[in-house]
Amino acid sequence: MNYRIICRTLSLVLGIEAALMFLPAAVALIYHENLTVWAITILATASLAGVLALFKPRKRAIYAREGFVSVAISWVLMSAFGALPFRISREIPNFIDAMFETVSGFTTTGASILLDVEKMSHAMLFWRSLTHWIGGLGVLVFVLAVLPLANNNAMHIMRAEVPGPTVGKIVPRARQTARILYTIYLALTALETVLLLLGGMPLFDALIHAFGTAGTGGFSNRALSVGAYNSPYIEWVVGIFLVLFSINFNLYYFALCGAWKDALKDQELHLFGAIVLAATAIITLDAGRLFNGFFEAVRYAFFQVMSVLSTAGFATTDFNLWPEISRWVLVMLMFCGACAGSTGGGMKIGRVMLMGKAAHCEIRRLIRPRTVNRVMINGKAVDDDTIRGSLIFSFLYVLLLLVCTLVVSIDGFDMVTNFTASLSCLSNVGPGLGLVGPMGNFAMYSPLSKIVLTVAMLIGRLEVFPILILFSPSLWK
Repeated sequence: MNYRIICRTLSLVLGIEAALMFLPAAVALIYHENLTVWAITILATASLAGVLALFKPRKRAIYAREGFVSVAISWVLMSAFGALPFRISREIPNFIDAMFETVSGFTTTGASILLDVEKMSHAMLFWRSLTHWIGGLGVLVFVLAVLPLANNNAMHIMRAEVPGPTVGKIVPRARQTARILYTIYLALTALETVLLLLGGMPLFDALIHAFGTAGTGGFSNRALSVGAYNSPYIEWVVGIFLVLFSINFNLYYFALCGAWKDALKDQELHLFGAIVLAATAIITLDAGRLFNGFFEAVRYAFFQVMSVLSTAGFATTDFNLWPEISRWVLVMLMFCGACAGSTGGGMKIGRVMLMGKAAHCEIRRLIRPRTVNRVMINGKAVDDDTIRGSLIFSFLYVLLLLVCTLVVSIDGFDMVTNFTASLSCLSNVGPGLGLVGPMGNFAMYSPLSKIVLTVAMLIGRLEVFPILILFSPSLWK
């Protein structure tokens, strides 16, 4: 294990985080709010970054072990220091609560323990939502984009942090790939901000909701979320951008390079579109009587489908009051999640499609044992290691969901609340059903349950293995 390169990576991550904290500090200056909190936090974060930078690596190569460890520890440290402003300012006086809120931000979950979000200062609200944008594509990917972290072995970091069953470079060098991804990410965020401003949303609110949409996190500065604006235009803008941020970012690059026909042939994209249309149609028909006319029903159904499928968690209505079929359609979407290579959470549509095709091949093999059957996606055969990895991931995902639900059930809340709270955190969705619905929050859970749900958010965002691998004794030999 190359501990020195891990320390150097952690130093760069904390240095980037300290630099990004100057943005909420600037917001505090604009709104004449407390700057001392940000000065203390920036100094503490930068100081640890400086100490870790003293460990000069003899070898700069990053391999699989160093990649997984660097990513896992980076997210824990980043969240711990990101929680300091909430704790120091006493706007979230309990550190476990502050950690829960910060991890929820960085993992783009959007689950909250805040009882009255509108009482928070502008700087804290800005930092809370900025964590969505930072965590959307991954802070290590951002480090790769702006700093010369390592040679081509930095691809191990992208594999550990970027969601999906497989991760590949869209250009030969990992650093170039990271820059392309972040350029697209920044451009889409800026475009949405402009469109929200044209809809009459104030600049501060537009930035907050653009960050939440880009990272598919869902934090809002309004208690009623996007529904507070009561604007069909704003809902359609946010809903359409949730679609854009739920698609594999590699497809945008291919389209920009002129290969848009190949991008449109992507099977995962087709399945994603089919799921959106089917879920919207089912909910429109099932819950349509609750709205004033067909078009309003479509609007609310589409927005909530995209909010849950993208794992953003914004709300325009209390879907807790919808009929059972509509509610359980949303639960199924929580499992599914967005496309691989997007900023969304969940199991990923690509992985669901892969397992479905593998099951189909196995059935055909049982019927005709001598027939050679291969799992094909986009005209290419999927290797057995990728299929095995997806199956193991799915098993661990369900197992962790059940264990998490069991532990939080100690608090005595109903099964729907506990199950959807665990699923929401593991899939990085935000709201669930029952007491943790869109108009509720996670404040009523005990400190133990909040710690378990916080860990679930980290495991879900990093797709299980980077966190679990830390507990493997053979890793540290």
